[in-house]
Formats: sequence, structure tokens, C-alpha cells
Amino acid sequence: MSFRTLDDVDVKGKTALVRVDFNSPLDPKTLKIIDDSRIRLHSDTVNAVADKGAKVVILAHQGRKGDADYTDLSQHAQVLGKYLKHPPKFVKDVIGTDAVNAICSLQGGQVLLLDNVRSLDEETKELTPQEHAKGKLVSTLSPLADLFINDAFAAAHRSHASIVGFTVTLPSVAGRVMERELKALKRVYEDPEKPSVYVFGGAKPKETFIVIDHVLGKGIADEVLVGGMISTVLAHASGLNVGTRNVEEIKAKGFEKMFPTAEAIMRKYPESIVIPIDVAIDSDGKRKEVSRRDFPPASEIRDIGADTVFLFSKIAKYAKSLVMNGPLGLFEDEKFALGTVEFVRSLSRSKAYSVMGGGHSVAALDQYGIANCVSYVSTGGGAMMAYLSGEKLPGIEALKAATR
Repeated sequence: MSFRTLDDVDVKGKTALVRVDFNSPLDPKTLKIIDDSRIRLHSDTVNAVADKGAKVVILAHQGRKGDADYTDLSQHAQVLGKYLKHPPKFVKDVIGTDAVNAICSLQGGQVLLLDNVRSLDEETKELTPQEHAKGKLVSTLSPLADLFINDAFAAAHRSHASIVGFTVTLPSVAGRVMERELKALKRVYEDPEKPSVYVFGGAKPKETFIVIDHVLGKGIADEVLVGGMISTVLAHASGLNVGTRNVEEIKAKGFEKMFPTAEAIMRKYPESIVIPIDVAIDSDGKRKEVSRRDFPPASEIRDIGADTVFLFSKIAKYAKSLVMNGPLGLFEDEKFALGTVEFVRSLSRSKAYSVMGGGHSVAALDQYGIANCVSYVSTGGGAMMAYLSGEKLPGIEALKAATR
């Protein structure tokens, strides 16, 4: 690693600021956490630091101001308590008197979760580490701490105050989640064992097309398999029949502006991008599979078909490295989960080291109990895609700079 980790520091008796990513899916009606996997994963770092006698102060966020999932972190503290040896303390404050007093009263081995760091407007400003170091968050909490631990890979693509600011004022290291994420991605990106296959689904063509162009152009990936809206846009750009209904959906989502990029990608890599040969549609509330040749113009594509699952699985079987981001169909509807679920299950029969990221595809793993089919499940969707596009992640760069 080009930065320090927990193995490089003695935390006993020290006050450690630990930036995690507790941002979790919430029930839209009750705003209760419905998936605590991120909290569970970050508890590894929290326990590792607390067990060595450190005073642990956790910084985290949930949603953004104005969004439906923006809440305080009181329930996150309760959930975290399930995974710690001792219940964490929680204070509904970040940099005020209550927060400062709570930090100062901590004893070795105790854990304190401060409230949603995004309650501070300065947190989400995209500034340099040096600029953030002068802000209220960093200037208030730095004098109270001895060490900064960045464990929030999923937010590492943001140059936010709690991600980069403390690396200027405090000795800084990566936490266990951050360390694991980067080791896994390095294995499939920096020096992947060949053949290397990348698989993309979901409905974010702009980010995905950047990654596809990068990994194929640099020879990182040998083949790219596509499903979801990604494949529909690419198929349409290739002149394949996707039906008028799906073209309307593309336009409704504002993806029509991606047609020139999609056309350029298909021209550059015609043999390397594998588009579904059959798809599943909704026919009177039931799943119906049709070939590209026989596609009904008024139908909506909802999943890849069984023949495509077989083709994708055959390619994956002989891969040595594999990356997947996004579901291959509308997996939330059980009728259209087959493509994603069966393809992921096929990875258990592959010798490839596989990494999967993206909130929706990870949710599919948990929903259908197939997480054990994947070698590593990433906590970061946007951060992982930024990393795979060759972009420098501010959170990672700040950790590297802190070692110099």
C-alpha cells in the first residue's frame, strides 16, 4: 500500500477519529434502516481500534440535506451496538459543546458516534484538503484527537471535509474496510489475471461508458458483458431492435444524449462488448423471453434472457478476473431477477477472482442469498466506478499525501 494502515500505528490510549460510511438504505415510510451491512463491516475497524485501548470517535453521514433518506444517526448507533462488545455512546451534535464534552469524557476502549456530519454545510463542499483543514469541522475536532482513520471507501471519491481535511492536521491511516477494498480492486484492475471480464448492468450509462472505454482501451478487460439499461442503450446505438417502448423510456430518462458516446464505443470495440442475444419482457404480468430478432416493438425489456445467461456464464467460467457492477435486470421484481441471480450463481463454478459493487447488485446478493458466490463484495458503487475509470479518488490521494 502507498499509505499507512492500522498495522503501522499504536492506538493505545489515543483518541482516534474514524470516518466510516454508515449511509444505509432506509424504508421510505418509516425511515428505518433495512440493510445494515455497511455498519456491520465498519464494526471490524471500530472493534480493532477500541480493543487496543483507543478512544474512538466516529464520523459518518446518512443521505444529504433535502433528500428523503437524510436523518440523524441515532438508529445507526443502536445498530452498531449489535456488533460491538460494548454499546457505543451517541450525541446529537458534531462540533458543538455537547460533542466536545462527549469526546473529552471518553475512556480507553469506549466508542462515540457523532451525529450526521452532513448537517454541516461545509462538509459537502468540494474543496482541497488544505482548504477543508481551515473549516470548523477540522479545526474543532483535530485538537481533541491524536489520529485520523479513513475507513470510508464508499465516499472516497468525494473531496469532503471529513474525508480529506483531517489528513492535513493529524497522522492518518486507512481502516480495515478501506484496506480490503483497495486490495480487492487492485487485483482486478491494476494487474488482473487474464482473461479479464467486466460485467455492467443498472441504469447509469454515463459513468459506465467511461469505465468501459477505459478498461477496454487500456487492455485491462478482455470482454465486457452488458445488461440492464446499459445494454438497451448500446443495442439501440448499434442499430439493433429494442422496440419503440424502450426508446421512449431511454428518452424519458434523459439518456438520449448518451447515444453518440454509445455509438462511438460500439465502433471502437465491436468484438469486445457482448450484448444480450435474448431478453425477458412483461407479457400480461408474466415473464416472457424473446430473441432480438423477434422483439415486439411495444414491449419493455426487463431482464436478460436464459440464452444470454448461458452465454454470459460460459464466458465467466473461463475468466480469471471478473468485475460486476449493477444488476442485469429489474431484480426487485422476482420475475425479472433470473438474469442477475443465475449469472451470479454461475460465478461459484468459475475460477475467477470476482468483485461486485453497486448498491442494487449488492442488494440482490443479500435478497437471494448468493453473496458467497462472489469473491469480494465492495461497499462502494460510485467510488468503485470512479476507481475503475482511472480517476484519482480524493480520499485515497489525501491518505497518500499524509505519508509524505
